[in-house]
Amino acid sequence: MSYLPSQMYEVVRYMPAMKTQWDAFVRKSRNGSFLFLRNYMDYHQQRFDDFSLLIYDRQSLVALLPLNKEADGSVTSHGGLTYGGLITDKRAKTEKVMHMFVCLNLWLRNAGITRVVYRPVPWIYHEMPAEEDLYALVNICNARLVAREISSTIAQENKISFSQSRKDCLRKAERLGVSVASSDDFATFWEVLSSNLQQRYGVSPVHSLAEIKTLATLFPQHIRLYVAYLGEEMVAGTVVYVMPRVVHVQYISASPKGKSVGALDLLFRYLINEVFVHKSFFDFGKSTEDQGRWLNTSLIFQKEGFGGRGVCYDTYEWQP
Repeated sequence: MSYLPSQMYEVVRYMPAMKTQWDAFVRKSRNGSFLFLRNYMDYHQQRFDDFSLLIYDRQSLVALLPLNKEADGSVTSHGGLTYGGLITDKRAKTEKVMHMFVCLNLWLRNAGITRVVYRPVPWIYHEMPAEEDLYALVNICNARLVAREISSTIAQENKISFSQSRKDCLRKAERLGVSVASSDDFATFWEVLSSNLQQRYGVSPVHSLAEIKTLATLFPQHIRLYVAYLGEEMVAGTVVYVMPRVVHVQYISASPKGKSVGALDLLFRYLINEVFVHKSFFDFGKSTEDQGRWLNTSLIFQKEGFGGRGVCYDTYEWQP
């Protein structure tokens, strides 16, 4: 689509001196979260060449675009996060967002960028509707959908009951005296998690123990650990990211003993029905690999057994 904007926006590359302004906009945005605060984005800055952009309308900040630059001359929004995309506030309307993408593409071309990889914020994380960027991607950028992954999410106002197999495990956990609680013992949980990931997939957690402890210290209201005990032994746990409307499960793991006693079933009933019952959505996260082409059927079976249903996480590409 050929489209000439009626106004031009100023696009500026992020610099560390802009941190306060960046964070203030994230906090008032309609589709941002603590993941876009600079203390979170920058914890692994040594692994990513930050190329984030700020968009101004007559010196007023109107949007942010978290980006990192790749070695091949492309940019990704964002390589260090599950998603990125254009972050806007309630002032952003469709035509203005279209203008923004025209100006963004012009700026990126002038900067020598050859390709944009764009993972928009999934709609469940929006505090109000904010999908103008998806319209602009197709009609301004001629973007193509290159990956679609699926997450399992519970809508708290319209919950589905646990499956019979989950209920059976839940009763076993209650009968055997499994207990659940919040915790700050990330070290013990990381042993359970790391052992599981190595044995099943030959990989390590995305975050190191030091990184997750640092992030939990920086964001104590947003990053929380909940665990299950059998007697004095930690047998299962989950790290959740708490957003304004959504609780996102970042890590889930149980020891062999924890699996045998249904510890996760008791833990998630507690979190879904008690701790976070006031949130709009409880998101278990993706169950796919290889950009969505491979579905981990056993993993999604577990999440759907808790009542989760599908929300897509998409990736788009275009040449600016």
